[in-house]
Amino acid sequence: MWIFYALLSALFAALTAIFAKIGVTQINSNLATAIRTIIVLFLIWSIVLVKGELKEIANISKQNILFLILSGIGTGLSWIFYFKALQLGNVSQVAAIDKLSVAITIILSIIFLKEALTVKTAIGAGLIILGTLVLTMK
Repeated sequence: MWIFYALLSALFAALTAIFAKIGVTQINSNLATAIRTIIVLFLIWSIVLVKGELKEIANISKQNILFLILSGIGTGLSWIFYFKALQLGNVSQVAAIDKLSVAITIILSIIFLKEALTVKTAIGAGLIILGTLVLTMK
């Protein structure tokens, strides 16, 4: 079932790139990111409230909070730089470079989470890096 959700994530990430490229045309990229963030905030809190998941907030540990804050900062910075890059570059190249995050995540998961590096994972990360280089070459 996780593959289904991952594919939906990829589809909506692709649509996000296209919509964002059009949306940042002739406006400040930080303002565009702020508008997008308000929409995301409204959407996810609506889901949490409708599904009755707010009661689970009491179960959140200090470690959960710390790492969710750090993740939120990372997301915010990623969005700020992504929107600025979209404003200045071609969406196909910006999106390709952005997807280097997959290869970087693999490396960081090995270092910090002690995940095993398999041959399959190493080849996949290498192909992502190679693909990014091909797509961004002039």
